[in-house]
Amino acid sequence: MKIAKVYMHDKWAGLLTEDEDGYHFQYEESYLQQPDSEPISLTLPLTDNQYDSKVLFPFFDGLIPEGWLLDIVQRNWKLDPRDRMSILLKTCHDCVGAVTIQPLEENAK
Repeated sequence: MKIAKVYMHDKWAGLLTEDEDGYHFQYEESYLQQPDSEPISLTLPLTDNQYDSKVLFPFFDGLIPEGWLLDIVQRNWKLDPRDRMSILLKTCHDCVGAVTIQPLEENAK
């Protein structure tokens, strides 16, 4: 299982996971309780319910580099171009915009 911590404006907003059933995103309870919390995407409004998808959510997929930069990333880290979650975890530590992705330590196990 691959797990990513999702941050919005440097605040831990939730967890994105990939397992044998697909992808799941869940907002962190403490984030939802903050009066200034905002959704990470219009397609993922604030809720305490988990979002599930068979494919990587389009919002997260859109954070992944494209073109020549993606080619460099795949070559340098020897990543499978179909493994979108691994690419997301390697490349989105410092994204343009308010959202950043950090791998959870459990990924190393």
